[in-house]
Amino acid sequence: VQLQAFGGGSVQAGDLLRLSCAASGRFSSYSVAWFRQAPGQERKFVAGINWSGGSTVYADSVKGRFTISRDNAKNTVSLQMISLQPEDTAAYYCAATPGEISRTPLWYDSWGQGTLVTVSS
Repeated sequence: VQLQAFGGGSVQAGDLLRLSCAASGRFSSYSVAWFRQAPGQERKFVAGINWSGGSTVYADSVKGRFTISRDNAKNTVSLQMISLQPEDTAAYYCAATPGEISRTPLWYDSWGQGTLVTVSS
């Protein structure tokens, strides 16, 4: 599976943004997650969705503000982000695994390039 993430940008605190991850290959059988990495920090789990879209998992820091969804017909996974805060500033990566959703980056064998989200106060 090959992934391409896009949709990042610079916004003000309280704004919203929608990230998308476009995939090729047997995407519909894969779980997909979004991770983020701020400068000098480790890559952290943000949200994940299983192959059918019937199961989602969120990091506590984004629960209630971020929504992950997928459209297998269009081979895309989206991350809708609202009420963005400066601490959400990071490079965001989408990743795919043939297994179940995991919060561990090592679980994922396909990664898209990062898309940068910058939130100003």
